[in-house]
Amino acid sequence: MHRFTPSKPISALRSNGAATLTVLAGLLMLGYGCSSSKQPVAAGLFSPPLSLSGTATAGTARSLSSMEAISRGVAAVTPPGAALKDVYYQFDSVDLEGEAIEVLKKNAEWLKANPKARIEVEGHCDDVGSAEYNLALGAKRAQTAKDFLVNQGIATERLVTISYGKEAPACFELSEDCRVRNRRARFVMFTELPTS
Repeated sequence: MHRFTPSKPISALRSNGAATLTVLAGLLMLGYGCSSSKQPVAAGLFSPPLSLSGTATAGTARSLSSMEAISRGVAAVTPPGAALKDVYYQFDSVDLEGEAIEVLKKNAEWLKANPKARIEVEGHCDDVGSAEYNLALGAKRAQTAKDFLVNQGIATERLVTISYGKEAPACFELSEDCRVRNRRARFVMFTELPTS
């Protein structure tokens, strides 16, 4: 990875204002994406997803995280064969209703039977409202689902939350049916990679 070293002290760069910040941000982004083909890749640090398309495969199905879906330009959809199912919310609500509670109970049972699984709980919203409002609402939805799982006996350290607001929809149509499918919490299994 390339490192950026400014030729002037940071205090001198501050006096140039926004233009300098823009240039620095661009250089940092370029440096972050650079890699050398000479660097060896340690075996076992990366495993490709079981299903790059996010669809169910025989016997197993892996949900792409919403970040993976965004980077591939596809909808953030949980495949039909996934072990953990999505829960859905009413418009502008974080309350868990009948069907959502039943789904969360089944998700908790699966997590109890698979104690090594770690889960990212994603909060999602429809396209109504500002990005900021929906990020906050998505965070509350993810936290509500996580709290329910913790109350069912799942260790809190196995669960992390993230909000995508309206930025990673399952459906892109401008219809009420589509909006209903976007008001959800998703459960994505992840594996932590060693940092050294």
